[in-house]
Amino acid sequence: MTPHTRRVLLAWLTAVAVVVAAAALYVRLESSVHGARPAGALAKLVADPQPKTIPAVAFADAGGRLHKLSAFRGRHVLLNLWATWCAPCVRELPALAHLQAAVGSQRLTIVAVNIGRGTPADTAAFLKAHHADLTVYLDTNSAFLRAFGAYGLPLSVLIDPEGREVARAVGAVKWDAPESIVYFRSLAPPARKSS
Repeated sequence: MTPHTRRVLLAWLTAVAVVVAAAALYVRLESSVHGARPAGALAKLVADPQPKTIPAVAFADAGGRLHKLSAFRGRHVLLNLWATWCAPCVRELPALAHLQAAVGSQRLTIVAVNIGRGTPADTAAFLKAHHADLTVYLDTNSAFLRAFGAYGLPLSVLIDPEGREVARAVGAVKWDAPESIVYFRSLAPPARKSS
């Protein structure tokens, strides 16, 4: 075998190895929290191969009280960052409310945070006008955008009961589609505290 043929063969084998490694990494990244990628409506929900602790960011409720995501520890949380000026966000808000109603807050808590500049009253009126029965939460200084490295809205982050980000979806998702409801109902319920 000539030196040129060896170099070509080596380059070809290296390219094949890179493609195989990239394919294996893609399959691993695309697996869901339970090992199989969520179907259809949840195709944008991409698992984090190494769940990481969520940032300690504060946000306000309608009464101005500050909260942290760590207060929801012990159950699954679907954090949704949205804004009134974001058309895909607005379309997805009623679906989030339907998902919460269908799954129940003991298994999953939807925390939809308006990252816009509105007041609590403006946010409450906006949610009501768009048929989204969700708790009013605000982040008027964009701390969530920075903490979660958001580059677009809506951004949804699935947080496990241990307080770790296990998946995220960038862009609108059909949260209330039948397969979405089945998926979120399949998440393990929170462990009961022993007395």
